[in-house]
Amino acid sequence: MKILFPADGSKYTKKALAFLVTHENLCRPEDDLVVLNVQIPMPPRVKGMVGARVINQYHQEEAQRVLDPIEKFLKRHQISHSLRYVVGVPALEIIRAVGKEGAHMVVMGTHGHGLLGRAMMGSVAQRVVTDSPVPVLLVR
Repeated sequence: MKILFPADGSKYTKKALAFLVTHENLCRPEDDLVVLNVQIPMPPRVKGMVGARVINQYHQEEAQRVLDPIEKFLKRHQISHSLRYVVGVPALEIIRAVGKEGAHMVVMGTHGHGLLGRAMMGSVAQRVVTDSPVPVLLVR
């Protein structure tokens, strides 16, 4: 089974990762875990001021800041994985990655803002649950 694991580096990501590795039935040695970090795009005005190269380097460094500790953790637990990062709208990029990676399931942390929080600012997890063509496991 291939599992897509969106990671933003928050404590919710860490909790979901811990849940995943402690439940052997979710992440078996023969399974493949794809860790995805989605970087929010910079406004075009900023890109024009500092240049595309600087923006690309910034996104790469920020993604590595999130992905490096996850990679160390997964290696320590001997879990087969691959790491990816993209720039875009998080929920849309996660759904896109499901198809591109051929994922069978999405496992992700959720901030758990509740109904009022989702109404006010939206929720990546809510959009993924709504739009995902595969099952989504939310860890809170």
